[in-house]
Amino acid sequence: MRIGLLTPAPDHPLLAAATGLLTPRHRVDALDPAHAPDPGPGELADVYLLKTRTPRALAFARRLEERGAPVLNSAASTGRCQDRTAMAEVALRAGLPFVATATEPSLADLAARGDMSYPVVIKSRHSRRHDLVARVDDPVRLAVLAAEWGDEPVVVQRFTPNDGWDHKLWVVGDHVFAGLRRSELAGPVRTGTEPLRTDALPAGWLDIVRRVGEVFALDVYGVDLLDVAGSPLIVDVNAFPGVRGQDGAPEALADLTLRTAGGTHHPRTPAPATTEQVA
Repeated sequence: MRIGLLTPAPDHPLLAAATGLLTPRHRVDALDPAHAPDPGPGELADVYLLKTRTPRALAFARRLEERGAPVLNSAASTGRCQDRTAMAEVALRAGLPFVATATEPSLADLAARGDMSYPVVIKSRHSRRHDLVARVDDPVRLAVLAAEWGDEPVVVQRFTPNDGWDHKLWVVGDHVFAGLRRSELAGPVRTGTEPLRTDALPAGWLDIVRRVGEVFALDVYGVDLLDVAGSPLIVDVNAFPGVRGQDGAPEALADLTLRTAGGTHHPRTPAPATTEQVA
């Protein structure tokens, strides 16, 4: 089999470990969509792993899909997870327990109105590295953020009291992995993720996490959940997360990759979005 890694960082621990499992019998090529030319005739891989989310990477993946190559996750599914407005609409329309989300054209507009009740969580509408994610408890904090992020389109979510821990659930094909990480909004932030057995999760949580994959048409994804008085609240969905330090994750990714390349697994693809996607 020929496997393509669409990433600028093929040494990422999950990708590197999966590559080590695959290379004894299969060819694995790393392609950085920022620089790599489209594969020529006869050069198309049997499957591609999309572990980058830039507009150029999504466009590159779409061209591969148009030529018939399977991509995990699809460009459309990956792009949908970039827009937090679309994410909330898709989740809530499907009946998932997703945090209520309002959209503002810019943080400056929100601050100028002066009609907010606190506390809230403000996030960049478009998810990307080093984007804005902050708890805001008063107008002073809002003004400070607006001075730096004034032109940023944002979403606003009511801060939901919780135990201060993010439940990190990662899915790779049929396998689910879990961990606990101190929320970046709880402070002080502790580094690292504590292991969590999936059979220790409350009843029904795994069903919700698997339902996320169906709704968002994802095969490799992460779900961030808060425990709110015993009930799960989804605050984020990520396409192809790092899944660092989880025993069995590289094996699960290698298995899913080969099943997709061999045609026994077909990547999920979403229905057309109703909210404009902006990469």
